[in-house]
Order: sequence, then structure tokens, then C-alpha cells
Amino acid sequence: MAEYEHILVKRDGDTVTITMNRAARRNSLSADHLAELLAAFREAGETDATGIVLAGAGPVFSAGHDFGDVAARDLAGVRELLRLCTDLMSTMRSVPQVVVARVHGLATAAGCQLVATCDLAVATESAGFALPGGKGGWFCHTPAVPVARSIGRKRLMELALTGDVVDAATALDWGLVNRVVPDDSLDDAVASLLERATRGSRASKALGKQTLYAQLDRPEADAYALALEVMASASQLPGAREGMAAFLEKRSPVWPD
Repeated sequence: MAEYEHILVKRDGDTVTITMNRAARRNSLSADHLAELLAAFREAGETDATGIVLAGAGPVFSAGHDFGDVAARDLAGVRELLRLCTDLMSTMRSVPQVVVARVHGLATAAGCQLVATCDLAVATESAGFALPGGKGGWFCHTPAVPVARSIGRKRLMELALTGDVVDAATALDWGLVNRVVPDDSLDDAVASLLERATRGSRASKALGKQTLYAQLDRPEADAYALALEVMASASQLPGAREGMAAFLEKRSPVWPD
């Protein structure tokens, strides 16, 4: 793994953990920080790991964009920064691994965007989530994109227009996170969910993740057309053939990948 200034990257077994390590800046997302996250996700995506955990060091998960960086930029510069952030979000969705957010403290603005972009999310009971631009001067336009696709229109409007922090229990009820656990159980809960989400054929899982995201925002008929073709093709993959054979032969599967 490469050496970074703003993040820590560690591999343990089949899991790569990427930790935002700008605690003094509340893990705010400067251009350099975003570039390192993008590089780390691309690097992890090329490995044979099955899962990626995104975490934050210090008291909060991430406070979103670094206003010190944003304020120093003109229109073209801010557009470039937001494109970099969007590239990161797209990469998190496109890597073959299951990506889990490990959330503690606050996840606000682009930090909340990170949580919504991850495939799965586990939060502590003390965590909080917000799109604070609604009560400030710079509305959370891009962070709202994945959040909308996680929680629905009315809840998005409340989060985005008020700018208020919602607690972890509310985030769970709204569908922004999958689990809420006591603060001292966070790592165990992340590991447990990731273990269950990564079992089975790695190749099948990667194709499944890609197809799920591709069909989510399509009309139902188009989603079925896409899913039908991919599922038919996937039935011929080695993992699918082995899974069916193992079921029919009443034995444990031996995954080829």
C-alpha cells in the first residue's frame, strides 16, 4: 500500500481499512485529502480484498468540505474540487469490494455524502448526520445526491432545508445507515456485517453490486431488462455454476475465486 499524508491504509486479511486522518481539521475534505482517498480506493479496488472499511480518526467521522480550501478558489477551482469529490464517490460505488462506512461522531455535508455513498453503514449511538448548508450560505447540492437515493424525498428535504443534525436512531429509521450500535461495539459490528456481506463468490458479488447501482435509478421496465440480461449471463459464471452444483449435491461450495 502507498504512503499517504492525510489518510491511513491498512489491510487485515480480506479487508482494507481506509481511515481519514485529519483529526485536527475534523477530517474535512481538502483537495489533497480527496485525492488521497480517491487513490486509496482505486488501489484497494485492484486488490483481491473482498471488503473496504471507510473510517475517520479523532472525534468525528468527517465535517465535509474544507472551507479553507473552498474559499481560496474561484468558480473553475471549486468546480474542479467538486469533480474530484464526485470522482471519489463514483469510484467507491464502482470498486468490486463491499464498502462499509464506520461512523462515529458527526458526519456532515460531504461527510454525510460519504456515508450515503458507501454500500453499507454502521454508526455508533452517539453519531449524528447533517446537510448543514440549508442553514448556511452554501447549500449541500452534491451531498444531497446520494442521500436522496438513501432516504427518500421528504426526509431529504427536511435534512437539506433545515440543516439540522439527526441522531443515529433517526438515520437508521430513515435508511441512511444499516446498524446503530453502542460506541464500544462499533468495530465488532462493522466486522460482523462485512463478513456476512462478503461471503460467497467474489466475482458474482462484484457483478451484483455493479448491476444493483445501474438499475436503481431506471424505470422498472428498464431495470428488469438490464437485470434479466445480467442475471442470465451471470448464470454461466464459474461461481454460479459451483453454487448451484453444491446445492444440488448437498455439499459446501468451493468458490473458484
